[in-house]
Amino acid sequence: MPELTPSTREAARRIGVTETALRKAEQTSRIAREPDGQWDIDKTRRRLVETADPARSPLASGAGAEGTPFARLKVAQLALKVEAQRLSLDETKRRLVDVTEANAALDEIGSTMRDALLNWPARISGLIAAELGVDPHLLQTILQSHINDLLTEAADRFDPAGLGGDRSPQP
Repeated sequence: MPELTPSTREAARRIGVTETALRKAEQTSRIAREPDGQWDIDKTRRRLVETADPARSPLASGAGAEGTPFARLKVAQLALKVEAQRLSLDETKRRLVDVTEANAALDEIGSTMRDALLNWPARISGLIAAELGVDPHLLQTILQSHINDLLTEAADRFDPAGLGGDRSPQP
């Protein structure tokens, strides 16, 4: 049978806390009276231990305080703070890069490579044609066709349809 008392002062005395502590815990909804307005001593003590700060509460300093919800919350809070500090340090040391910056850099590299490849046949076709003894314009046209095929294939590999590219399927 549960040990019940209607008096807040008596409940605090039996639990081993001050009346003020019990009232504050009730005001912050850490604990609650029974529906009939009485205090269930065991239930209230258990709830106080579960929600107590082990550093401040005499109830939580006993064995098993590490497993209370409050203690687990404090550990999780500390872990989040450490992770936030690690991310901040990584960002400061430039180990992390903004996605927008990274995408812009990749776009710049890609467009520079594309432009170099597209201009290559016009620059080199005369030299190759002289070595082979063929028409320079014909050689340039053939090289440009193969370069365009290469770039199209590379574009399909790096940006397959449906992965967020701006290209829509052509009919």
